[in-house]
Amino acid sequence: MSSPPPPPAGIEPSLWNQILHIRTGCYPNLLPGLPNDYGYRPSLGAGIAFDVLFGLALIGHVIQAIRFRRWTSILFAIGALSTLSLPFYLQLCNLAVMLTSISFIAEAIGWAGRTWNAKCPYNHDAFLMQITTLIIAPTFFAAGLYVLLGILINQLGPQTSSLSPSHYAIIFCTCDVISLVVQAIGGALAARATLEVNGDSSTGTHIMVAGIAFQLFTMSIFALLVVDFLRRARGLVIKRPIKLVLIGLFVAFLMIYIRSIYRTIELAEGWTGFLITHEGYFIALDATLMVITVTVFLLLDPAVLLREESVSWEAGDRKVHEQKHLLSWFQVAKRT
Repeated sequence: MSSPPPPPAGIEPSLWNQILHIRTGCYPNLLPGLPNDYGYRPSLGAGIAFDVLFGLALIGHVIQAIRFRRWTSILFAIGALSTLSLPFYLQLCNLAVMLTSISFIAEAIGWAGRTWNAKCPYNHDAFLMQITTLIIAPTFFAAGLYVLLGILINQLGPQTSSLSPSHYAIIFCTCDVISLVVQAIGGALAARATLEVNGDSSTGTHIMVAGIAFQLFTMSIFALLVVDFLRRARGLVIKRPIKLVLIGLFVAFLMIYIRSIYRTIELAEGWTGFLITHEGYFIALDATLMVITVTVFLLLDPAVLLREESVSWEAGDRKVHEQKHLLSWFQVAKRT
């Protein structure tokens, strides 16, 4: 077990021990002159509400996995087992859903940490628990969206994208991993600094901002490719299940993109900045957006909508489709 850090210069050992006790235990009240890691007391009601929402979303995801026999997707995703009885695009759908499930779990853990801090506002372990999980949770969700768009392009035809379908997972998921590692390194350095009174967490914070900014840049490139996909696919007659998946993908992506902009600005201001010390912005621009994201993906689950028996991937030319429809109408009119 590691020994506690020594008291900073000018701090009496007895006072330092009291501070450490408060930060590792559960002192229920905020003390004048001794701010906690947030700069405010987290809302207990919000903590419980969002924990319940993300928990219910995770339970719903598990129920769908059992109902549609998708439990093997987790093993497939980590390379231990491939669901060979499924078409490859459905295996990739399972991978995308598994990645989003990690986000569900991370969000639930993070909000459990904030609920803990609502009762114990100085507890540093609870703060680290929520800051690490809530920052990285959307990264896994974004990775799922990258894989999903590659699936749709692969099935609708290479003419719908200027980028090879396989490159979506390779390029963007690699960028996501880089972003995740950078954020983790920055978070570890910042967390170490916050253990010290008057500790300098700026280096770790700047690294975290770099990781989130890189993720935002990656998502901006992805957004341009999505626009290109829409432009190329507008002449196709797309089946309803695929349309629903596209709607879910676009809504989820927009929510994560807005959230990433907020998080980048928030951390760029530092740990004592305006945004990070006002919980209302966090609830509106992070938690609420992620609830919308997970709800959309739960209702429009791609692994359910794109089941082999429920969808046809034949996306014909819209003009040809309209001509056939018009011809059939004339034939009916002629008979009558």
